[in-house]
Parts: sequence; C-alpha cells; structure tokens
Amino acid sequence: MSPRALGVGLVAVSAASFGAMAIFARLAYEGGADITAVLFLRFAIATPCMVVLLRLRRQPWPRGRVLAGLIAMGGVGYVGQSLSYFTALTLASASLVALLLYAYPAIVTVLSAVLLGVRLTPVRIAALVLALAGNALIVGPELTGRPLGVALGAAAAVIYSVYILAGSRLTPLAGALPSAAVVMASAAAVYTVVALVQRPSFPSTGRSWAAVAAIALVSTVLAITTFFAGMERLGATDASTLSTIEPVVTVVLAWAVLDERLSGAQVAGGVLVLTAVVVLARSRSPLDAPPRDAPAGPP
Repeated sequence: MSPRALGVGLVAVSAASFGAMAIFARLAYEGGADITAVLFLRFAIATPCMVVLLRLRRQPWPRGRVLAGLIAMGGVGYVGQSLSYFTALTLASASLVALLLYAYPAIVTVLSAVLLGVRLTPVRIAALVLALAGNALIVGPELTGRPLGVALGAAAAVIYSVYILAGSRLTPLAGALPSAAVVMASAAAVYTVVALVQRPSFPSTGRSWAAVAAIALVSTVLAITTFFAGMERLGATDASTLSTIEPVVTVVLAWAVLDERLSGAQVAGGVLVLTAVVVLARSRSPLDAPPRDAPAGPP
C-alpha cells in the first residue's frame, strides 16, 4: 500500500471515530453526565492509555520547542476549540454551529497556501468545494443564533485550523503517537482544573460510563492518533478535507442507532462528501510541504 493510500485510510478511520462521538455523548448525557464531566473523563481516561502505548512502543516523549508546541496544541488549541464549540451550541442552532465549524477545511487550505506555500491544485479545490457543499446539505437549514454564538462557532473553526497546521509541522518531528499523547495529557490537565472548579455531574448508569469509555478510547485515542498519522502522510490540506467524512458518519449512526430521520438532502450531502473523498484518494497530490527555502522545525 502506498503512503498516500495509507494516509487516506488513517484519516478516514479518524473521521469515523470522531463522527461516532456525538452518538456516544448522547448516551452519556442520558445517563446523567454533563458536558464538563464528559470532557474531563474523555482525556483523563485517554491519557493513561497513551502513556502505556508509548512505553509498549518504546517511543520517547518529545522535548524542547516541540514539546512546548504540542502542549500549547492540547492545553490551548484543543481546549479552546472544544469550549468555543460547546458554548456556541447553547447560543445558536446546532446546524449553524456545525456549518461554521466545518468551514475549517477551507481555512486550512487557504492558510496552507499563504503560510506554507502549499499548491492549490484543481483536484484539491474541487474536492474542497464538494466537501463543503455536502456538509451544508448534511447539517440542515436551521441556521439561527445569537451573534455571540456565531462568533464562537467561527472561533472554533479558526482555532481548529491553527491546531491542524501546527500539528502538520510538529508531528513529523515528534511522531504521531508521542504528539497525540502530549496533546491529550495537556487537555486532561486543563479539564481537571475545570472539573475541580465546576463540580460536574458524572454518569450514573453503566451504559453511560460505557459511552464515556467509548468517547475516550474510540473518539479520542484512536481518532487523534490516526489523524496525526494520516496527516504525516497527506499534509494538513488533504487531511482536513478528508475529515469531512465525520458528519456523514454522525448522521448515519444517528439514523441507525437513535432512529433519527434521514432526509434526502442529507443523503445527497453524504454522496457529495464521499465523492470528494474518492477524488482526493485517487489523486496524486504531493504531500503538503513548505518551499525549499523555508525554515525547518516548528513554526
């Protein structure tokens, strides 16, 4: 299997794992857990798993500037994105917040071209347009919200875009597994403080605890690790576009598991997103890389 094909598969696994998180979260909330508890437990469970994986693989922890950059990615980037996103959901419709968040592939593409010298090929542009159009159909037409909710939804997209670009520079230096471990540990430290201050409501049923464990193991350990590994092989631009599979997975699982209605527009949107994935997977776009005269190392 070529590195590009492997990268496409890894990002697809990551997107599917992230897409399942909404279903797991719904089950966790039904068992009495609140948002703070889910976010705290997500990283508190995931971090020890990553430490064990690192020891079993005998991979060292990053050091120096690379370590500092990864800590910022987890403690500032990942936490800032998730807090902005979940707060926006209380101030605007879920459709509007989702549409704003999934603008991040376009932001990553533009920033990659401007800051990193990544070439915007016709294939990349076509795949991006298909993916964005598909997600617009998937999230639905209920685009209402307060100005603060819109601002926070847009902030979540921008923060996540910067997070991805930083990861594209740091992950090759540290490795996918160590990078994911530091990001998770940093997020866990911040959410531990938040949990101590807010006194969250923890799950009260076995089913809810199982859902939280699935969020930690599937939608965090597996999802983040495979995303970093895929981005190493594809670059930030293609990896972020392929990640738009996530809402497709969420909608299909909501229909299959939660008996939610699946509209014709959502089916059409899913077809567009999957078409974008096929276009990118069959292309031979070069790995995102800075020009030869660009400085090496983390930004």
